Amino acid sequence: MSAETIEKAIVKKPAEAFLSKRRKKLVTDPLVDENPITIQVLGICSALAVTTQLKPTLVMAISVIFVVAMSNFVISLMRNTIPARVRIIVQLAVVATLVTLVSEVLKAFAYDMYKELSVFVGLIITNCIVMGRLEAFALGNKPYDSVLDGLGSALGYSWIILTVAFFRELWGSGSVFGLPVFDTISGIFGPDFKLATNGLMVSPVGAFIILGLIIWVQRTKTGYVEH
Repeated sequence: MSAETIEKAIVKKPAEAFLSKRRKKLVTDPLVDENPITIQVLGICSALAVTTQLKPTLVMAISVIFVVAMSNFVISLMRNTIPARVRIIVQLAVVATLVTLVSEVLKAFAYDMYKELSVFVGLIITNCIVMGRLEAFALGNKPYDSVLDGLGSALGYSWIILTVAFFRELWGSGSVFGLPVFDTISGIFGPDFKLATNGLMVSPVGAFIILGLIIWVQRTKTGYVEH
């Protein structure tokens, strides 16, 4: 074997950029094109249950981002040591541990929010988005890529539920983050000008309507067709 051949054999490929085009797509694709709620239709339950107000919705979004990103990271680290027969049990154990951690932090530092969200935070364990990303990506990819994938899916979930919560709180209660928007506008234009709220928005039906409109707008823009 010639020296030239040996030199070619030991040449290593350059390391992938920290935020290469492929890695950026792991974060950006779930925001719109592969959104877990509007395209994959996952995580619908919490999108209906916790979105009556923005404050609990924001806390729920942050909790999901933490759980999805960290569970992807942990499972990716363990991917070569988890027996295939018990992988679901291991995944559930990891997710349950992280959810318990989130629940205890809320209990210690935001007790009122903990009481409001305790049931729904616990249900993150069975959230299809979390388990779906563990099965579809974290089990077969490196930790850093898995974290990016988890962040992308969780951010895609979060902006949808925050949008739903914004319109539900605004139209249902006349406020945004508890601030009386409708009353403020009425005060500017005088006592004869009054904006009425819609009680339908504080019910799950209102969430379905807003979510349906978001899906319609998004799929019209992207041209996505369900097959």
